[in-house]
Amino acid sequence: MPASAFDSAIYSALFGDAELARLFSDSAEVRAMMLVEGTLAKAQGALGLIPEVSAQAIHRAGLELQIDPAGLAAATGQNAVVVPALVAAFREAMQAPEHAQHIHHGATSQDIMETGLILRLRQVLAIHAARLATAIGALGRLAQTHAGLPMAARTYGQAATVTSFGAVAASWGQPLMRHLDRLGPVRDDLLVVSLSGAAGTLSAMGPKGPEVRARLAEGLGLGDPGGSWHSERDRLTALAAWMTGLAASLGKMGEDLLLLTQSGIAEVRLGAGGGSSTMPQKSNPVQPSVLVALARHLNALNAGVQGAGLHRQQRDGAAWLSEWLALPQMCIGLGRALTIAAELAGGLTPDADRMAAGIDDGTGLIYAEALSFALAAHMPRPEAQAAVKELCRSAREHGTPLAELAARRWPGRDLSRGFSPAAQLGVAPDEARRFARRAAALKPSGAGPDPA
Repeated sequence: MPASAFDSAIYSALFGDAELARLFSDSAEVRAMMLVEGTLAKAQGALGLIPEVSAQAIHRAGLELQIDPAGLAAATGQNAVVVPALVAAFREAMQAPEHAQHIHHGATSQDIMETGLILRLRQVLAIHAARLATAIGALGRLAQTHAGLPMAARTYGQAATVTSFGAVAASWGQPLMRHLDRLGPVRDDLLVVSLSGAAGTLSAMGPKGPEVRARLAEGLGLGDPGGSWHSERDRLTALAAWMTGLAASLGKMGEDLLLLTQSGIAEVRLGAGGGSSTMPQKSNPVQPSVLVALARHLNALNAGVQGAGLHRQQRDGAAWLSEWLALPQMCIGLGRALTIAAELAGGLTPDADRMAAGIDDGTGLIYAEALSFALAAHMPRPEAQAAVKELCRSAREHGTPLAELAARRWPGRDLSRGFSPAAQLGVAPDEARRFARRAAALKPSGAGPDPA
């Protein structure tokens, strides 16, 4: 097993996500930091902090030059941060010392690295939002199609009352809608530049420092935080919490599908399953299992990111390094989970006959609650509950259907309606269809529902 399954040649198709992994490659990090350095120089040149001609040369070089990430490894191993090696390589590659001397004027490593990270996280969240909208749409169609299909609702693993498969699909999708709503504020708060200088004061840039930061933000299409956030980690801890919560909601869907597809229940068929090395009959629920595993993994990684929120003084190297180890895996893992969820929702097939069998095994015990409420119209409810509980014991002991026992006990009352699955669905079909309408109203970008 490799150190990271996300970029393993063997396991990448199971856990990995090539589109998101590209954003966390060494070359992507270097390109993002060079863009930041070039844009910073352009802002400083416009304000007279460095010569305008040098600023233009640095900006152009930041877009055009290629720097080998491997050449930065030795110095990074010593310094912990890549920027000193990057700046040295950038200056050498420019072959124009009169201009290159002005690279990285007044900034610190954390400014460049974190602004570069934010540029990449902007793309990550756009991908997450689009995939989340796709998963919601697929679940909405599933909920609409099966809004009235009865199945057993289970609590503590036991058949409780009747619900619909559409309502179950809606219960998977409704949290996803809320996560999508929460993404906007998390994203808006996160997408800001970092430019604070050595210890958060911007002192090396003098009184023009805040204006440089504003111009840097404008040049990169990010927000201006209005101050330093080197040791204020709430933006990143909020992102990690959002990703973890979403992964947990996707994992809940996976847990349910593991139970609904298990032998002996088999109320749902997956679009595709995994094979066994020795048992030809097996079609293993691989995708639901991956959803659960990824949810647990993100939860573990999130603990590291939240712990790094205790960021000592003006910069804490240990806490900062902890974030680097966790955030990329969280972003990639969530992306994979979203893809799997959409694929699962689009390929699920409920088995109506198996669901009917799960509702009533011949004893009709799932209708006990409905029977107690029907009887409560004619007697005190505690008395009705006690009587029905007694009939349930008899049904279990003798195998006689609850409906038959009730008819014998109260021959003058027509209680048959309470023993129909359709009569016990309650608001389940309405909830399924309401979610389906909301899902259908999502904009293709996943930015939220249409105003109408």
